[in-house]
Amino acid sequence: MYGDPRSGLAAVSAALLAMSRRLEVRDVLRTIVVSARELLDAEYAALGVPDDHGGFAQFVVDGISAEQWRRIGPLPRQHGILAAMLHQDGPERLADVREDPRFEGWPAAHPEMSDFLGLPVRDGEETLGALFLANKKSAPGGRRGFTDEDEELLSLLAQHAAIALTNARLYERSRELTIAEERSRLAHELHDAVSQKLFSLRLTAQAAAALVDRDPDRAKGELQQVAVLAAEAADELRAAVTELRPAALDEDGLIATLRTQVHVLDRAHTAHVTFACDGVRALPATQEEALLRVAQEALHNALRHSGADRVEVTLAKGPAGGAVLRVVDSGKGFDPRAVRTAGRHLGLVSMRDRAGGVGGRLTVHSGPGKGTTIEMEVPGG
Repeated sequence: MYGDPRSGLAAVSAALLAMSRRLEVRDVLRTIVVSARELLDAEYAALGVPDDHGGFAQFVVDGISAEQWRRIGPLPRQHGILAAMLHQDGPERLADVREDPRFEGWPAAHPEMSDFLGLPVRDGEETLGALFLANKKSAPGGRRGFTDEDEELLSLLAQHAAIALTNARLYERSRELTIAEERSRLAHELHDAVSQKLFSLRLTAQAAAALVDRDPDRAKGELQQVAVLAAEAADELRAAVTELRPAALDEDGLIATLRTQVHVLDRAHTAHVTFACDGVRALPATQEEALLRVAQEALHNALRHSGADRVEVTLAKGPAGGAVLRVVDSGKGFDPRAVRTAGRHLGLVSMRDRAGGVGGRLTVHSGPGKGTTIEMEVPGG
């Protein structure tokens, strides 16, 4: 049926298995697009996921370099052929997309495309996205353009893509719920551990205020007790946060937990948040927790205080084993020397404590207008 070995049964099976193994939406989208382009021997492939405002929430391409994609500009709107693929039932095959009356042109940096094949990816009545392929490289008999067999193959791929994409959405939703449940549990733990101490502290402070004029010595004693209670409350709080190991970390490990949390933050904030990992194996539990906590603190600073439009989280193998975590933002930056005395405001003290507690070290690189890099290195075993 298909002359090219890549488009044989083994290749189709490999593509479907690859989709089913992915758990996160972005990975599934990328796998679908790469599989479609390779199986149909096309020069370009894309998959657009619509939003509710006439644009695309996600638009994944293959066959175009990152630099080309950057020069093309913002994500396309739902118009012309793209819109047609989202609202019609079956595939659309064109000998030359540029001659179709619905064609509305493309940006100057966009590559030239001629023959075209596209179809919607659907789960029942819901349109999850649309697959687009352009510029068939070869066809039986030297003909140009996509064939009936290509339509069949893409339809099969789209059916399985819908299943994989739906499963990935359900997985991500379950992970978000897990994170929400973990936050709720943490809140209850903190309340139970600290509320009694804070209540006692308030009563003691009120007693000291009442005694300060008529019995200064007793008031001094009460204030000393306030200091003791405040220190105990701080210890309780620190213990509750430190000892409460995230459930996701136990279940999935550091890499999957970081990837999930970064993806959730990317969807929740206007800044583009990314995660990349290279060559890191499982680490001791205490090191994984410390790395996760530092990453969370650094992400919080970057997203809440820096004004960054881009935050990159990377986890790489250290020069002597272990791992190196980097959180890099494109924000306003700061002078690390100027904030040393106010380091607690940015969580720098707690991050350094966490790094030191597992035998690691934390460094901060920043400057006004230069963004910030938080780097934590932990040793190997």
